[in-house]
Amino acid sequence: MSSTSTHDNATHTATRRISTETKASFKTTELIAYVVVAIAVLVASAVVDGEDFGAQNAWFLVTLLTIGYMISRGLAKSGSRDYYDDNVTKHDHR
Repeated sequence: MSSTSTHDNATHTATRRISTETKASFKTTELIAYVVVAIAVLVASAVVDGEDFGAQNAWFLVTLLTIGYMISRGLAKSGSRDYYDDNVTKHDHR
């Protein structure tokens, strides 16, 4: 029996699995717009007569804005990943 392995003697190097991704959320104009509009809705509810537009309506609208923002960020991220290995060209998927 030989001390050498019967497997391929080629050296195996670990390759990193890399993916591209969209810009971080705090760097986007969508976040700025979301924060501005959410604050505007809450300020409007505080300024306007409570019978016309109260806190409950304002928080409901902020909740809808939050859901919309989360969905838009999810959609932006869902189609953006492109996996590739360090030693393989970007478009050569295995």
